[in-house]
Amino acid sequence: MRKILPFISIILMTSFALPPKKITIWMIGDSTMAIKDPKAYPETGWGMPFVQFWDSTVKVDNRSRNGRSSKSFTAEGLWNPVIENMSEGDYLIIQFGHNDESKDKGERYSTPEEFKANLAAYITQARSKKAIPILITPVGRRKFDEAGKIKETHLGYSDLVRQVAREQNTLLIDLDKKSQELFQQMGPETSKLLFNYLEPGEHPNFPNGVKDDTHFSELGARRMAEIVLAEIRALHIELADRIVKR
Repeated sequence: MRKILPFISIILMTSFALPPKKITIWMIGDSTMAIKDPKAYPETGWGMPFVQFWDSTVKVDNRSRNGRSSKSFTAEGLWNPVIENMSEGDYLIIQFGHNDESKDKGERYSTPEEFKANLAAYITQARSKKAIPILITPVGRRKFDEAGKIKETHLGYSDLVRQVAREQNTLLIDLDKKSQELFQQMGPETSKLLFNYLEPGEHPNFPNGVKDDTHFSELGARRMAEIVLAEIRALHIELADRIVKR
């Protein structure tokens, strides 16, 4: 009888084990991550394919918008509905920098000090709701020097994200670094496949063609999403267990 009791206990514990709590991954950021209007196709934000990799316990709510910075996202009231609806156990992915560094656009530009303060505010408010923030450095642009070496394009703003992550003890995904590594591996010509490059007449949304070294093609968006997923796994956090096994 004594030998049977432990097995009964195991069966009971297994039978009454609660399924994982349903959570939301909130995404706030700029055009490189945003959901695109059909008229912008084939331009694709990496947040679009990102939704396809999660099990049924995860909802991805991508609030990223074209042209927004850490400053304007709050100023325009886009942050309020996110924080108001955030729940305990949710995750908040934060990727800004592209537009914060635009000195010629006052409504977007954040000084380095303002940028760090804005990121810290998002982190603090998310934690007040018992959500888990993840900082992401701004994804790299496609820019090579004459020798074919990929160049840094974020004027120190990626370093500011890294600083905030250290100071706030926040999870960090260095997408700037990881994307640059991919671009370098592919080289100046092949890396164009990751971006919105079209010849005149190739697509009706861009009849005159386009050469865009910032925004992604469908392939590029998926590759960026795959990098983020790989980095989530490398962080060894509970969220990684919810990625669909393929």
